Amino acid sequence: MNAEPRPASGLVAGQLSVPGHPAPPRRAPLMRRVEVVSLSPAGEVVHVPRLVPALPAFEEPFAAFTRATLVTTERGLTAVGDLWPGDRVRTVGNGFQPLLWKGTTMLVPHARGQEPAMGRLTRIAADALGIARPMHDLVLGPMARVSHRAAAVERLTGREAALIPARDFIDGFGVLEITPPAPVEICHLGFAGHEIIVANGVEVESYHPGPVHNLGLRPEYMELFLSCFPHLDRIGDWGLPAHPRLRLQDLDLTRAA
Repeated sequence: MNAEPRPASGLVAGQLSVPGHPAPPRRAPLMRRVEVVSLSPAGEVVHVPRLVPALPAFEEPFAAFTRATLVTTERGLTAVGDLWPGDRVRTVGNGFQPLLWKGTTMLVPHARGQEPAMGRLTRIAADALGIARPMHDLVLGPMARVSHRAAAVERLTGREAALIPARDFIDGFGVLEITPPAPVEICHLGFAGHEIIVANGVEVESYHPGPVHNLGLRPEYMELFLSCFPHLDRIGDWGLPAHPRLRLQDLDLTRAA
């Protein structure tokens, strides 16, 4: 087993090199250092550091949870920052599932050139989404999606729940946008399929890329993207999403109709 990697160190300006696709001279893109640990078929933990472009498709896999977020494992409540591939995490509907992948980076506030959302967190106060949702304050990364049940969801999708960005619930009262005073480690979790896990009492999705066309990646970037997931052979290995994805404003339009 490889040694546990140090936290990724955030953003750098650099030239992305994609084998077989030399880039024309241009301004150096903003890059993000990420760290990946995954479980190999032989049961070994593989550590893969990467330097990836600071684009949404490359940032979403690393930006859902903060270290102190609590989830239930076979060992009991465990901070996300202490999870390691092979740990069995309780999911909604599928029991305990082995964690196969964890991706980590640093959220860097006020970084020039990045998407503003990537420098901010979402803080959900205790009971803001319902009784014990969350049980106590929950701080999520900028790309977290939470499971939401409402009559409008069923009317729109025919499903009882949908996944909505946590930041869509920001209201200035129970759900706040916060900018940390210093860089903060954030991460995401991956399983054999798309899972819903309970974090501090709130149902949050594991990583799933969604439809390939929504990634918005040029073909030469796909090899780099997939290299961040060494436990998979192809993008279809994530399987079907657990719930449809919506924006909260979609439900507002449905209620108004």
